[in-house]
Amino acid sequence: AAKMEKAMSKEEARMARELEKKMASKVVIKRVERNKRKRVTTVTGLEVFGVDLKKTAKEFANHFACGGSVSKNPQGQDEIVVQGDFSNEILQIILKKHPSVPQDNIELVEEEKKSKKDAAAAPE
Repeated sequence: AAKMEKAMSKEEARMARELEKKMASKVVIKRVERNKRKRVTTVTGLEVFGVDLKKTAKEFANHFACGGSVSKNPQGQDEIVVQGDFSNEILQIILKKHPSVPQDNIELVEEEKKSKKDAAAAPE
C-alpha cells in the first residue's frame, strides 16, 4: 500500500510539473523579413502543448495558399515556417483550433532585417 501511495504522489508531482512547464512556455509568432518585400512567419513553442507540427503546418499552408513547413531553428527547436506575413491570422487560427494553448502564452514578435544603410549609420 505504501508503494502505491508513493507511485501516486510521484505521478501527481509529474503532472504538476508538466502543467507548470506548459504555463511557463510561450508560443512565439515571429514575422521575419527575408529581403526587401518578402516576409516569413515562424511559429515556435507549439509542440509543448501537444500540437502536431506537421499537421498544423499543412493546415496553415492550405488556409493561406502558401508554402508551410516544419524546420529546426538555430536553437535546435522545431518551428513552423509559413511564407508570407500572416502573424495575426495565425494567432486567430491557433486560438480557434487548439484550445489547449492559452492566449496569454502567445507572443507576437516582429523582427526587422537591418538594411545596409541602417547598419552603416549605426556602428556597434
